[in-house]
Amino acid sequence: MPPRIPSPQGLRGLTLCLRPAPTPAFQPLVQTANLSRKEKIRKMKQDPYAWAQAQQRKAASVSRRKELEAQRDAAWGSPIHGIPTAFVESFDTAGQAPLSTPPVDKNGNPLEEAHPLPTSTHLRNYLLTDEEVEKAIEHARKLTEPIIDKALLQTNPGKENEELALHEEKHRKAVVAIQRIVDLNNGNAKIRKHTNIRRCIEEFGRHNTDVKLPNPEPPLSRGVEPQPKPPRAGPDTGSSEVQIAILTAKIRAVAQALDGHQGHKDKVNKRNLRKLCHKRQRLLRYMERKERGSGRWQHMLETLGLSPATWKEQISF
Repeated sequence: MPPRIPSPQGLRGLTLCLRPAPTPAFQPLVQTANLSRKEKIRKMKQDPYAWAQAQQRKAASVSRRKELEAQRDAAWGSPIHGIPTAFVESFDTAGQAPLSTPPVDKNGNPLEEAHPLPTSTHLRNYLLTDEEVEKAIEHARKLTEPIIDKALLQTNPGKENEELALHEEKHRKAVVAIQRIVDLNNGNAKIRKHTNIRRCIEEFGRHNTDVKLPNPEPPLSRGVEPQPKPPRAGPDTGSSEVQIAILTAKIRAVAQALDGHQGHKDKVNKRNLRKLCHKRQRLLRYMERKERGSGRWQHMLETLGLSPATWKEQISF
């Protein structure tokens, strides 16, 4: 309540109220940050040239903003596939196809040109290699080589040439059959998966990257000297980059199965795909803390096309 001042009895009806006077508002009547339609028309009539220049600057700013947003979205990538690269596309054929298979339209015309893919032709079906197949063929040749009796040669001198020609013909057919059997294009999905695992170990294993990459390890802190490491007993199969590459191959196989016919009903594989993506995300976050700035980290991101969407923020699909 405002204070009241006592007055004479004849003036009891008079009451003085000491209340502060209202202060005038000094804000402008027209806010420049939010112009109304009427105010825009008024400004346009006052100086049409300046108004046109302002609109051009605004349109250029909006266009540039949209362009930057499109670039950021393209670099962000997909949480499942990231940004597909040639090495990831070669997982489909386990490194046997030299060129990619471009998508086609309804009439069967390719929508883009085929580009080269990295190959691993030394790997064969049933987890064999070229050297093992060649050794097996040469061993079979020696085992099946005919033994000619000397007494038979005296009675029939041309028998030896006939036996050798027949052996060469049978061996040639056997080699063609073996080549078809060990061809990875005739293998199943399980064999392709294990072949891709071997390719990931060869490409990202530290027994190879420590020698191949110029700066494989992250930079050391100031005053810390590098310590010699013991030699590896065998191929590297447990490092983070190898496990991330193997998970990427599995994720691509499961995602392609879900994109196929009736894939939207496969709830089990949807859950498996989500688990694989989250496991890869944990490994990527761990490797970012430990190996960021190293040649291993850059080589893995560039080869597998892993974008920030694969390990940053929340993955939900």
